Amino acid sequence: MRLFGEILACKRKKKGLKQSDVRKLLAERGFDYKPKSISKWETDSNIPSVNVFFELCEILDITDINSTFEVAVKPRTFADLSEEGKELARNYILLLHKSGSYTRETKNIIPFMRKLPLYDIPASAGTGSFLDSDSYTMVEVGDEVSKDADFGVRITGDSMEPRFVDGQYLWIHKQEEIKNGEIGLFYLDGEAYCKRFYQVDDEMMLVSLNQKYEPLKIDEYSDFKVFGRVVG
Repeated sequence: MRLFGEILACKRKKKGLKQSDVRKLLAERGFDYKPKSISKWETDSNIPSVNVFFELCEILDITDINSTFEVAVKPRTFADLSEEGKELARNYILLLHKSGSYTRETKNIIPFMRKLPLYDIPASAGTGSFLDSDSYTMVEVGDEVSKDADFGVRITGDSMEPRFVDGQYLWIHKQEEIKNGEIGLFYLDGEAYCKRFYQVDDEMMLVSLNQKYEPLKIDEYSDFKVFGRVVG
């Protein structure tokens, strides 16, 4: 059975992509990682989060996850034994446990934790400056949250489905500018939004991932501000 990282690297090369290309495509989808992250995944030094894993599958055209990564594909050695054989196998397992020589070691790993402010968009809309208010809760997060995250928001509604769902936490890197195509947190004319930013020539707009919603246009009379970029 091939390792996860080996399969990932094979699929990337088959698509003709460099590790830097994969990192760039992930960044366009709102997941910004350091250059060495892809290499660590492909050498099994680390593994991506669940959300990032599904984005990788989409980027690498992996449609059958079970077959590709050989999930739940195990030899039926025990099931194919007779009842007598199964009993012998159970007794041998008990002997191995009893000897104490083959018990798996468990490591006590203390995860790195930090606290970040978590805001609620609906409660903050209408001010345009909710990041300067005290209407937030400090929450403890670990390695599952990007190290670039400065704060989190709890979103409502279905405008960013299927990637982001109602009630989900989004983690934001605070910045005042954003690149074309990136997903961010914005203030527009009295409301706070999580959208994808697009600019074509002089025309700017905030676009939902759910296509049933019309883009929000930004013109010269708009009161517009960038709060930050979604990093997880």
